Amino acid sequence: MRTLYVRIIVITMAIMIASAIIAFAVTNMYYQVYLKPENDQKVTQIAKNIESIYEGNNNQSLPAFLTSIADLGYKFHLVSPNGEAKTLGEPFSSMKMEQSDIQAVLNGDIYHGIGNYPWKPFVTGYFDNHLENTIGVPIELNGSTYALFVRPDSMQQFGEMRIFLAVLLILTLLFSFLMVLISTRFVVKPIKKLKEATKKIAAGNYHLKLDVRRNDEIGRLANDFKKMSDSLERTEEKRQEFVSSVSHEIQSPLTSIQGFSRTIRDENLTEEERSHYLTIIEKESRRMSLLSKQLLTLTTLDHEKEMEMIRYDAADQLKEVMLATEWQWQEKDIAIEMDLSPTPITGDPNLLQQAWMNLTENAIHYTEAGGTITIHAFRDKTGAQIVVEDTGIGIAKKDLPLLFDRFYKVDKARSRTRNSTGLGLSIAKKIIELHRGTIMVDSEPGKGSTFTVSIPNE
Repeated sequence: MRTLYVRIIVITMAIMIASAIIAFAVTNMYYQVYLKPENDQKVTQIAKNIESIYEGNNNQSLPAFLTSIADLGYKFHLVSPNGEAKTLGEPFSSMKMEQSDIQAVLNGDIYHGIGNYPWKPFVTGYFDNHLENTIGVPIELNGSTYALFVRPDSMQQFGEMRIFLAVLLILTLLFSFLMVLISTRFVVKPIKKLKEATKKIAAGNYHLKLDVRRNDEIGRLANDFKKMSDSLERTEEKRQEFVSSVSHEIQSPLTSIQGFSRTIRDENLTEEERSHYLTIIEKESRRMSLLSKQLLTLTTLDHEKEMEMIRYDAADQLKEVMLATEWQWQEKDIAIEMDLSPTPITGDPNLLQQAWMNLTENAIHYTEAGGTITIHAFRDKTGAQIVVEDTGIGIAKKDLPLLFDRFYKVDKARSRTRNSTGLGLSIAKKIIELHRGTIMVDSEPGKGSTFTVSIPNE
């Protein structure tokens, strides 16, 4: 049973056969407990009626009388007082009977062979054509008491019906098996499609078209599988784009460093020119160092390592960030306004400080000299709210959806001059998401940008 198709067929057929056996056993039990006593009483009453009819009209030969009744669907076994026996009607398949039971009927007792017939698993005693499975009554003939054993001739009464039921049962099983074979194929077919699609995805082919038009669980599975395939395709595209971006970001400073290093070897360079080229090499080296550090940070965040969660005041941490970046905003003569209320939060201080630092440096980079940066921190009923607002160059509407993508730069030419890697906002967003928070941006070109961070309560 290696395939699902064979497995479903075998299990279904096993269930059908087991159900038939259990149903037959339960039916047999029902017969033994309820129907057999009723059948015993019914046949006993029939035997008494036969006795009373004959005794009311005993001018007829008893064997002839019983033979005529046997044609109506009964069989008889008549035993004389001296032990002579005669069967009238169809013969019994088993003539076994205790002599004591026969003698009891000759003495005037009634023999309840049907009611006392022993249980047999999966075989209803009603159809056992045994002499023991009869009703025995005493009957008077010429002043002597005979023992008359009576039972319905089930073959004569139900012969055609038994054949009909047997044929019906066999055909039902055959057609059921056939329908299982056909229906299982339709059930398994979309699963086979999913299997083939899985092989394609494993081979790197994410362009799948699953034509599964169903509204059941398999249809929903196919739709979810298609969504997963699309998600994997987007992930692969982002991975390739990420690798390409990393290669580009590393290659650019390396090219500059190599080029200016060769230029410095020129003995005709003045000290001023040599110093200028060394400054460029140093700057590009710092940019590569920053890039590698940020890539390492992103890798660590992507693996979602266990964070050191403690309770502290974010307002105090924001003050530290502004002090750490003081030389940057003072160099550009940027005014800093802070509206910091006590803002207790639960989080990893080191990671969140990195997020505040990235947002602050981003605001400094894109705010022209003489601009203003405003920092708000407060708590409301939803949690901690951190707002970083600047009066910088702003962001175009088309750039807002891509702002937090890795290596995305709104103004690539200006970003290059500002030592930007395009990873700062991506890192900030990842850190905030690890704290179950959200970050939103509202910006207008020429008027500045506002970044709002929300970190929910515990």
